[in-house]
Parts: sequence; C-alpha cells; structure tokens
Amino acid sequence: MRYQFLIDTYETERLKVLSVWSMFREEDLPIRPRSDDARGRNVLEHMIHQSTGEDGWFRTMLGIDVGERPLPPTEDRMSFIRHYAVLSEKRLEALRTKPDKWWEAEVKFFDVNRSRAWVMVRRIAHTSHHRGQQMAMLRMLGRDLHSNYGPTADTGGLPANGAPVIYAHPNENMLLEDREKSELAGRSTKPVTERPS
Repeated sequence: MRYQFLIDTYETERLKVLSVWSMFREEDLPIRPRSDDARGRNVLEHMIHQSTGEDGWFRTMLGIDVGERPLPPTEDRMSFIRHYAVLSEKRLEALRTKPDKWWEAEVKFFDVNRSRAWVMVRRIAHTSHHRGQQMAMLRMLGRDLHSNYGPTADTGGLPANGAPVIYAHPNENMLLEDREKSELAGRSTKPVTERPS
C-alpha cells in the first residue's frame, strides 16, 4: 500500500505521546511554563488539547469516529495515558483498513480542501509540535528525559558521541501499567550540545 508509511508513522507517534506523558508526575499537571502567564498551557491542558484535537481532526477531517468521548472520565495522568492509548489504537486499526483511494480523496481542512494523506501529515506534525513543548516543560521542571526520537542529555548526550537511545519503558504494556522507568545512562562527561558553553 502506497500510504503505509503514514500508518507506520502514526503508530510510532502515538507511542511517543504516551511516553512523554509518562515522564510527567501527577503533581506536574497544573504547572504552566510561567505561573503568572495563562497563555502557556499547563500539562493537563496539553493532554486535553492532544486528546480533543486528535479526536476532532479524525472525526471531522478524516471521517474516523471511534465512538468514544476523547477525554477520560477522571482527569489524572494515568487516566489520560490509558484513555489515549485505547482511542489512538482504535484510530490506528481504522487507518489500517483504508485503501489508497481513501487517502487520496480530498476532504475539508478548515477552509480549504486537501487530500487525507496531506491532512494526516499535518496531524502528525501538529502532535509533534505539542510534544516538543511538553518535553521543554519536562526540562523546565527539572525532570530527566528518556529518548523520544534519539539520545537525550540524560541518556548520554549526542549521538555523535555514541550516546544510546533509552526509552522510558521497553514496551507499551509496561508504560500502561505505570511500571518503573528504564534506568538512564547518567550524566555524560562529553558535551550534550553542539555548542557547549
């Protein structure tokens, strides 16, 4: 299938969302980048935005309705993680059934028409954008960062220096069970940025 790469990408993107959410603590949910500035979403608002936004795009633009409310009945960290895991898995299963013609058909994207493949690329980019904001929040909170795309300063630094990829959990089931996270490599003695000060 011509658009399998988009399905594969969505499959990994949903895991990246779950992984970043798992790195927060329950007490982090009400925290904003600046406590005196409501313009920056707090962690809970990020989870709500991801959940409702993805649901809205899939239902109204892609025509995939999983038949469940986008938000969990209880708005705590693990409820969001588990609820998003279930709904995004249902969306993934629906995407796996779609033929190439479905992907190529034009649909309404806000006020313009675009192919579903184009909309999906934008959805993935939108999710990645917000995940990056959340990872910056984790760093501002002083939390260690496991890998999301590749090595981090907490997994050993730069790939050029041989830093490993260490995911927070080795698989989705351990993440959903809220098991202890993978051990990090510890502080690197090598630079963790390309321009160390």
